Amino acid sequence: MGGGNQQGGGGGGRIELVALEKSYGSQLVLKGIDLVVESGEFFSLLGPSGCGKTTTLRLIGGFEENQSGKILIDGTDIAGVPPEKRPVNTVFQSYALFPHLSVFDNVAFGLRFQNCTKDERRRRVGEALELVRLSEYAGRKPHQMSGGQQQRVALARALVLRPRVLLLDEPLGALDAKLRRALQFELKELHREVGITFVYVTHDQEEALTMSDRLAVMREGEIEQIGAPRDVYDAPATTYVADFLGLANLVPAHVPAPGTVEIDGRSVAASTGGVTGACTVFVRPERLRVVADGDGLVSGPVTDVVFVGSTTHIRVAVADRSLQIVVPNDGAAWIPAPGTHVGVDVPTDALRVLAR
Repeated sequence: MGGGNQQGGGGGGRIELVALEKSYGSQLVLKGIDLVVESGEFFSLLGPSGCGKTTTLRLIGGFEENQSGKILIDGTDIAGVPPEKRPVNTVFQSYALFPHLSVFDNVAFGLRFQNCTKDERRRRVGEALELVRLSEYAGRKPHQMSGGQQQRVALARALVLRPRVLLLDEPLGALDAKLRRALQFELKELHREVGITFVYVTHDQEEALTMSDRLAVMREGEIEQIGAPRDVYDAPATTYVADFLGLANLVPAHVPAPGTVEIDGRSVAASTGGVTGACTVFVRPERLRVVADGDGLVSGPVTDVVFVGSTTHIRVAVADRSLQIVVPNDGAAWIPAPGTHVGVDVPTDALRVLAR
């Protein structure tokens, strides 16, 4: 997004959640969350509906009360502090703009409750609108703007208050796919400019991988894995993370000895870590390669070929299962027709052995 002066509260915004629990009636929806988000990080909470990610965000924002555990921002426990007193602001999927107010007045609305002069208010609103590239739209009403522009107004309205932490609850969910992708990069650029902590909730894996410094994959009120996007994608800690984050081939296998995996009776050298006995072997489809029948580690007939633009997705029937292979459409790769018997090359460094 555009250049200009930085917003933000001059650093800070380190979040620490300690043994955080939350119930709705008899249903425990957060089961002792422990999490640290470092100051200035872009951190995503990723998971399916009902996993507890939005509840976690609402607890940080003060819109829900936790049953037990602590919520600390820069070392101060903010449990019991009302939302408007927290160094936090929230951007929701529904922009909640005032339809009768101009863009300028929507952004300036929260400053009415802060002790600032009219000149300072004008300057801060101008800086916030410049950050989101909407300076020339200050006089428009929300209905005169596109969905993406309205989302930027909501961001400016949050940033003008100079929070140490910005919470974003699926803010791009109402936008079409092309605009959503464009705004992913704009949000990441905005984060670099303002330098404050972003906590982003999404169920969209691509969104989390694109924007995050680190992410947490959640499942049924617990955190399955925390790490940098590439680390979590390439080295998932569990079969759930492997299957949830992108496409995955998961094959039952057995580890008879360290460094060896047996798959369908065939021994393969692979790093097994501390896993022994029954296990699951994981490999990303883009690491596999279609080769001539007899040349690969395994072979079988092609059952499906789907062109999706930049890649082609191929399914090969191997034993009693189907392997997914993603082939780049670079003009050089072999795309076999359905029914063709092919081999599948499996690089041993692409295999990950996961405990069952």
